[in-house]
Amino acid sequence: MVASPKYRQIYELLRTQITEGAYSAGEAMPSENALAEAHRATRPTVRKALDLLASDGFIVKHQGKESVVKSAPKGIGILSITGTTSAVGQGNVLTHIILKPTLRQWTEAFSFPISEAEQGAGCIYFERLRVLEGRPVFLDITMLPNMNLPHFTLHSLENRSLFSFLRAKYRIEVTGGTQQLFAIRADKRLQKYLQVKAGFPVLQLNRKIETTRQGFHIYSQVFCATQAYGLTGAF
Repeated sequence: MVASPKYRQIYELLRTQITEGAYSAGEAMPSENALAEAHRATRPTVRKALDLLASDGFIVKHQGKESVVKSAPKGIGILSITGTTSAVGQGNVLTHIILKPTLRQWTEAFSFPISEAEQGAGCIYFERLRVLEGRPVFLDITMLPNMNLPHFTLHSLENRSLFSFLRAKYRIEVTGGTQQLFAIRADKRLQKYLQVKAGFPVLQLNRKIETTRQGFHIYSQVFCATQAYGLTGAF
């Protein structure tokens, strides 16, 4: 696979440092000159990376001044296209694999229609459990069309953001989507994984997520036991 452009490499590194807390909210980023020297890049390359960070909401750029890190969203951003991990911080979320990525035929996509191209490509299916501060909060079932994702099933998504992985490995960016919300009560499976009692109220989200790759969607079903947390984010 062709290496990412230099500005993308700098963007990914700075984004990771911000989400993992290397830079605090309100803290000034190093100057363009300092970043250019640190990353052995030109100032225009660094500026392009910073522009992308600003566009994605990680920093605020001030004319003639250093860039400043924005405050992280409060609550849990499962409603946001930034994804859960980015919203609450990589260090706070543990992602456990229940079922590793496997290839299978499509049967459905959580009530969303599947295109003929996606249907023909087959489905990559996997299940993960998100644990926040020692408490299981999300059971996440994901389905992707097996369209130009070489070696996807060989990679581990343990403690890893799916959106970040798709962006860095396959240059697939999330752009928006559609979601349906339901209030349900915990069945035996949800009781087991979310560690709740029978009939406990659970939020179910069915999501069809749009991306920059034409005809490629991310389908997911998320079960949330969030009595201790608020849900935030714009979709």
